[in-house]
Amino acid sequence: MKILQVDKLVSIKRSIESGTAEQLKVVQSIITDVRVQGDEALREYTNKFDHVLMDSFTVCEKEIEEAYQQVDSGFVSIVREAAENIRTFHENQLRPSWMTTEDNGTILGQKITPLDSVGVYVPGGTAAYPSSVLMNVVPAMVAGVKRIVMVSPPGKDGKLPAAVLVAAKEAGVEEIYKVGGAQAIAALAYGTESIACVDKITGPGNIFVALAKKEVFGDVAIDMIAGPSEIAVLADDTAFADEVAADLLSQAEHDPRACSVLVTPSFQLAENVSMEVARQLELLPRREIAAASIRDYGVIYVSSDIDEAVEIVNKLAPEHLEIMTENAMELLGKIRHAGAIFIGRYSSEPVGDYFAGPNHVLPTNGTARFSSPLNVDDFQKKSSVILYSKKALLDNGSKIAEFARMEGLEAHARAVEARLRNDRDL
Repeated sequence: MKILQVDKLVSIKRSIESGTAEQLKVVQSIITDVRVQGDEALREYTNKFDHVLMDSFTVCEKEIEEAYQQVDSGFVSIVREAAENIRTFHENQLRPSWMTTEDNGTILGQKITPLDSVGVYVPGGTAAYPSSVLMNVVPAMVAGVKRIVMVSPPGKDGKLPAAVLVAAKEAGVEEIYKVGGAQAIAALAYGTESIACVDKITGPGNIFVALAKKEVFGDVAIDMIAGPSEIAVLADDTAFADEVAADLLSQAEHDPRACSVLVTPSFQLAENVSMEVARQLELLPRREIAAASIRDYGVIYVSSDIDEAVEIVNKLAPEHLEIMTENAMELLGKIRHAGAIFIGRYSSEPVGDYFAGPNHVLPTNGTARFSSPLNVDDFQKKSSVILYSKKALLDNGSKIAEFARMEGLEAHARAVEARLRNDRDL
């Protein structure tokens, strides 16, 4: 890995999420076709991109039963425990509706309502991602969403991975469709004969899925446009080089564009980690992917002290941040920008990816400066409640009318004054 001084700080922001003009054109065409042709377009694109002819997109109960037979009981047990951890964590995020009553009789408040329906996209391709199922579905369930729809691209056998179906069943999903790509996003946004539209779409995908989510935003809500994964490790000379290297590579193996960064005041640790990364790379099954990531986006920054290292982290605003220092907890208060913060050497990033409970759908590309992990609030909406009393309108009506006229909105002012004029008790 490259070892750089702080004055050569490079942004982790990558522009690939915007796609190319040609990719955008393809996505727009797919969305139009799905809106016009419905299921027929879904079949054509599933055949074209996934190389399978689909009679029905719906996952039936028999397929789910078969999925349970294809995985061992130990995996099912792990999924159940992980789901429970995720559920418990997100239940702590729940907030009640509230009302306040003022002395003059006015009632003000906020009504929290779950979304009616949510579509969850689960990536397919070369790997199965049951963890993505849990991280998107469980918070929606906790939030109270009644209809949760899952879509995922089928394999050449026309089926979804057994692990994904088991995770979906354990999470409580009752509506699952075998369709992926931009066409799946279009179906969720606008509906087809088989798939009714939803109010919000969550979940990661490739560039075509990301572009499709951008295109349908406004007609439906989306969670975020997630870019390639990132990890920053903040460590001092008490950290173990092999552990740091392993954690950096845990993200590098995701994608050639994944970004792995070590920030440390210890030049010795920097050198040791660099050597460890090279050694461990040779032993990875996904060596080519990880090697490309480390070559293009892997870097080690050597700071003058730990405070400067913290400032580097805040400038990077990474998706994942591990703190492996002598007094790691003491640094937590100084971290302003990070999607998820893992404290201490026993809190390796995969702990959060799969099992601990916090959500692993996190802001990437430096957006942790203003964004948060996927959470219960993403599956709820808030309505303001206003019950103004007679006395409050008597006290404030003329002020409200004057404010409206200051903005040139005479009808606004008259709407208030009509009450003042017509109610003889005022």
